[in-house]
Amino acid sequence: MRWLDHREAVPDSLRGAIVALGNFDGFHKGHQAVAGEAINWAREEGRPSIVATFDPHPVRFFKPDAEPFRLTTLEQRQELYLEAGATAMLVLHFDGALASTTAEDFIGGLLAKQLGVAGVVTGEDFTFGKGRGGNAQVLADVGAQHDIRARTIGPVGDADEVISSSRIRTALREGNPQEAARLLTRPFAIRGIVEHGDKRGREIGYPTANLSIESYLRPKFGVYAVTGRVLATGQELKGAANIGIRPQFEPPKELLEPYFFEFSGDLYGQEIEVSFHHFIRGEAKFDTLEALMEAIDQDCKKAAQLLA
Repeated sequence: MRWLDHREAVPDSLRGAIVALGNFDGFHKGHQAVAGEAINWAREEGRPSIVATFDPHPVRFFKPDAEPFRLTTLEQRQELYLEAGATAMLVLHFDGALASTTAEDFIGGLLAKQLGVAGVVTGEDFTFGKGRGGNAQVLADVGAQHDIRARTIGPVGDADEVISSSRIRTALREGNPQEAARLLTRPFAIRGIVEHGDKRGREIGYPTANLSIESYLRPKFGVYAVTGRVLATGQELKGAANIGIRPQFEPPKELLEPYFFEFSGDLYGQEIEVSFHHFIRGEAKFDTLEALMEAIDQDCKKAAQLLA
């Protein structure tokens, strides 16, 4: 799958594409509806389809001190867009130049001239351009002047309310990964490189694969039933993981520490993805090392039952 940068020239083979335009961080059911419309439209007309995404997220640009809230990395999004059937992913690098681009220049300059877009699909509430001066109607009106057709997709909801990234983040912060997975259509997953740690887990008989949480949203700290995937080999693993600051040990450090059942290989330096399935308990500090080991043993038994 092609990975495009909006600051670089687009190959001629990808001009005339139908573009799904949005943040698409979680790529939940609502995002999938927008992308699906673009992909199907492109197929009907024999055109390439492109799913565009902003990086960094505009919120991070305007509020650099905001707490981490990302649901996916660019690499994860690329795989999700490919799985959906898109030809390419376009990364719109959100910087000062893009933030100061008016809606009209975004359409006429970037979409029309630089990318050669034939059609754009957005959600009905999508806004863009300097001061959020652009919306679906502006995109349709100004786009028509540049031979760009526009379509919108209405909100996608369920019995509760409209599906949104905010609902997913709330579910994860409340320790409800099943609800997040329902809205995402897949489990929330953190991807990273396995790091060398202080070997505390190995010393007590539960060697963990330590991952930095980086810019991912912090789900409720505690112990989860998880699955893991080794990206290089595709190997699937089951286990229990603690995510949090490790209150049992000093100094406190945010980490994701999965322990995979019946695995004895070396994961150091490898990229793995850990998917959250069930919340087992909150993070806790125990009076003794023996009490901690007993709790971990019970956590693993519970995780195995939940994942069976």
